This record gives sequence, C-alpha cells and structure tokens, in this order.
Amino acid sequence: MIIENFKHYQHAHCESGVSANLLRHEGIGISEPMAFGIGAGIFFGHLPFLKVNGTPGTTYRIWPGAIFKRVAQRLGVKVHTEKFSDPQKAMKALDDVLATGKPVGMLGSVFYLPYLPEAFRFHFNAHNFVAYGKENGEYLISDPILQTVARISPEDLMKARFAKGTPEPKGFMYYIEGVSSDINMAKAIEKGIKQVCFFMLTPPIPWFGNKGINLLANRIKDYPKKLEPRKAALYLGNVIRMQEEIGTGGAGFRYLYAAFLQEAGQLLKNDELLKCSEELTRIGDNWRNFAYRAARIMKERKSGLVSYDELSDLLKKCGADEKVLFKRLEKMKLQ
Repeated sequence: MIIENFKHYQHAHCESGVSANLLRHEGIGISEPMAFGIGAGIFFGHLPFLKVNGTPGTTYRIWPGAIFKRVAQRLGVKVHTEKFSDPQKAMKALDDVLATGKPVGMLGSVFYLPYLPEAFRFHFNAHNFVAYGKENGEYLISDPILQTVARISPEDLMKARFAKGTPEPKGFMYYIEGVSSDINMAKAIEKGIKQVCFFMLTPPIPWFGNKGINLLANRIKDYPKKLEPRKAALYLGNVIRMQEEIGTGGAGFRYLYAAFLQEAGQLLKNDELLKCSEELTRIGDNWRNFAYRAARIMKERKSGLVSYDELSDLLKKCGADEKVLFKRLEKMKLQ
C-alpha cells in the first residue's frame, strides 16, 4: 500500500516540516516557516535539573508535538493523536491508518533510524517523520530533513518509536482527519505571534523565555569556576549542539522564525513585521557567532581564545535584543 499522491518536501526542521507536508497533502498551501510561526515554535528553555546525555537540557524550540497541535487548531484542522504502551498494537494502528490512505506523522529516536547518516544518529527521542506507505515488508518514510524519501524495516521503526530515555515517544503518532473550509490565516498568524510573545517575555517559570537565556548566560560564566575543564567543555558543547545540530542548525530556529515574520508581513501587508524579520535575522547572526566562539573554547585553541565571560556577555546581548523585538511584536496591531 502506497499513498501515491503524497509529496515529499525537504525542510529545515522535522516537526514544522512534517506539519507543512501533512497540511499540503490535505490541500492547505502552507510553507514550513508559516507552520512554524502559527504553531508558535520559537522558544527558549534552560533546565539545569533535566539532564540530556548527562548535561543540563537546553532547547530553542517549543516542546515536541506542540507545533503540529497548535497550527492544526488555528487553521481549523481536525487531527487524531495517540500513544501506546504495546509496540505491536502501535504498529497495527499505523498499518490500519495507512490502509485508509492517510499519511501518518510519528515521533521517534534518531538513533534507531538507519536511513539517517551515522553522524546524525544519537539518542534524541523527539524526531518527527512521516510514514506514507508500506511495500515489500518495509515502511516508506518521508523524513523532512532528507532530500529524498527512505525505507525502514518494521523492527527498526518499532525501536525508534519505543526508544527509552527523555522524552519517551511511546509510539506516538498523529494524522489529519478533516480540514475546515473556512481558514482565517491572518487570525492564525496573530494567535501564533501573541503566544510566542507570552512565552518569551512573561513565561510562568524562570527557566523559559528571556529569563532562561539570562539564566544560561550566568551559568556559562560560572562553568570554569564550578566545573572541571572537561566537564565545562562538555556542558558548553551540549548547548551549541542543541542550537546547531538539533533542528534547523545555524541559529537555533531564529532564522526560521524570521522567515515566518517576512512571509506574514507580506501576506498582511505589514511593514513592521518585515522590519522585525530583518532584526531577528541579525539576532540570529549573533546566536551563530555565540556558537562559533563557544566551539573555539571547546577546541582549546591558544590564539585568540574566547573567555567564558565573553560568551556570557554575548548571550546576554542576544537575550536583550530579543526582549526588545518581542515587546515590539507584543504591542503590534496585526489586523
């Protein structure tokens, strides 16, 4: 069984890419940046108490599943989501939905996806991809970070869907059941922007948003004082790994959201959104500069070595500039 009319498109980030591909399949012409923006995907969180591969967790995007859920709600799309405790039941449920002609989004660990390059395969359990059929005992996979489609055995797919660790995918799958005939894109854009402003400016806990950026900046400054050199480098390495390798790469989703603001500005004929897009692109360049300088510390280059204090100051500047930007967006009248 193959869903012949499903089209694979390569994207920058897995969940917003899957969201765009599933919505396009249902006839909604939407780009990945628009799905990311309406889904309020940009975020920041630093959780010192939550260890990822032995280091404090840092995230530059909203928690897994939220982008697809939000963009679907705001566009009036009815979706079905489901988790499982039994791997066999999860695989049967997947087969049953595919038999109806519906492509299915799933969550899994990249470590158990053999179609990915070996360098990408480590224990990260929040990767999104789509199954769009089954042929000769293998599942046909549309993974938005790849240029072309792939195949995977049922055994490997089951391992990916039920990987242990934080978070546990638990066979999570999702698909679209129906689409509204009355889509208000302007209203969806406004709701997405307002939600992002809330989480970046006035989050309910101090580890999120702008407060989280400053928290991480202060902790980076203390790394050489409180940690032995190898552990300090390991902690710093995970910060830039989450920024540069998990998701969009480059600047922790800032460029992707800037592309959304540009597209939204053109759609709504709002010059202020276009200016904000340009500003966030500049901020994204500073995030990239932060990652570059952090990498120099990790490699222990002797000439022109950057200090942890300088890294902290650069990160605080990123946070301060973002605070100004999101305050502008918060006050902006979009409709």
